[in-house]
Amino acid sequence: MSKVATRFAPSPTGPLHIGGVRTALFNWLFSKNNKGKFYLRIEDTDKERSKEEYKKQIIDSLNWIGVYHDDKEYIQSKNINKHKEIAEELLKNDFAYKCYCSEEEIKEQKEKCKKKGIAYVYNRKWRDPKDLKIPQNIKPVIRFKSKISGNSVVKDLVQGEINIGNSIIEDFIILRQDGSPTYQLSAVVDDHLMNITHVIRGDDHKINTFKQKQIYEAMKWNVPEFAHIPLIHSEKGSKLSKRDKASTIDDYIKIGILSDALRNYLLRLGWSHKDKEIFSLDESINLFNLKGIGKSPSKLDMSRILSINEHYIKHMDEKILFKFLKIYSQKYKKSIDTSKEETLIKSINFLKNKAKTLEDIYKNSEYILKDNIEISAEDFKLLDNSSKNIVKDFLNEFEKMSKITKENLEKTVNGLIDKHKTNFKGVGQPLRIVLTGSRFGPGIYNIILSLNKDVVIKRLKN
Repeated sequence: MSKVATRFAPSPTGPLHIGGVRTALFNWLFSKNNKGKFYLRIEDTDKERSKEEYKKQIIDSLNWIGVYHDDKEYIQSKNINKHKEIAEELLKNDFAYKCYCSEEEIKEQKEKCKKKGIAYVYNRKWRDPKDLKIPQNIKPVIRFKSKISGNSVVKDLVQGEINIGNSIIEDFIILRQDGSPTYQLSAVVDDHLMNITHVIRGDDHKINTFKQKQIYEAMKWNVPEFAHIPLIHSEKGSKLSKRDKASTIDDYIKIGILSDALRNYLLRLGWSHKDKEIFSLDESINLFNLKGIGKSPSKLDMSRILSINEHYIKHMDEKILFKFLKIYSQKYKKSIDTSKEETLIKSINFLKNKAKTLEDIYKNSEYILKDNIEISAEDFKLLDNSSKNIVKDFLNEFEKMSKITKENLEKTVNGLIDKHKTNFKGVGQPLRIVLTGSRFGPGIYNIILSLNKDVVIKRLKN
């Protein structure tokens, strides 16, 4: 058997969808597991809608998640003449024919099928045109001569054996009126020229596989192995589309999801290995196989993504986590002032506590990043007279402290709880609001210990 070669073949007509990212990931893992090659083919034959910015977004998205293609990306439009050449060869060897049906005729056929409530299949009018006169004013399309009788079988590596009646496969178009090749032809010719051994793609391509297999057989080419993975559904249970929120990688980067966490989530979305949940990159490559892919659609679960992301945040080296936070801040918030970096690195072990995203860590850090604290109207209401007295009394004690330690702070807070006949929240909440601008956030001792003494005093006085 030749060396394993897989490919991912997106069209650069829009940003790469999360389902496409998972398909690319599965192809990449399969080829790496088999010491093979993984190629990226840009299917840019739709000239009007294909854009360079989308091609860049596709490559950036895959690289961000850790998927890198071998060799240079393969650009489909550069190979159109070869596709046309194969269409002519199929025509010459009687595996294809010229069809002169006008658009009106095709429309009429479709209307008839609609009225009868049956799926449209082209009526093969020009397949055997003995008594037909070739019209002068119509440029023909070239259609492939699909098998009419019997059944076709595909031994799918995920779905098992799929068997369909040939009568449902129409004589599909391989060259349009303007001489441009269609997807069915181009995909086969490119896969053949690239020596692709395994075509792993969404199960919405099943019918395409039966059409494409016939082209391989007609050309006497090696037929690759096929694996159709179930699609990803939205949280509502419908097929995930580009209109769904959180449908592209960028949607996840914006809220501060880590690349390792999202890759881990996508790996487990429809694939499993025993009851293991967390996979390092090496484990993903070493353990991945097609047998582990389920047959049912997977549902995108945002709470699961956040939970895995929280796991990665919790267990990541804190210096590396700070680097990610810095990059995230530069891109989506404000660049971190270098004078604050040391405090942030020192504090990250509690700033990351219960944080599900980099955005959460950023929010927890804002009291360090900002020089001037703004208290929201809602939180300001909580600062009643007794709260203000607690803050005043704490300030008096704090200014006297020669050494600021957790023990000394606890002693002061406990003294205030007794004096003001309140509880820990009664003391901690007003202090947190005054020091950070919010009643939510890190523990009060962590906040005080992370700030300079003069900053604490200034904020308490304000």
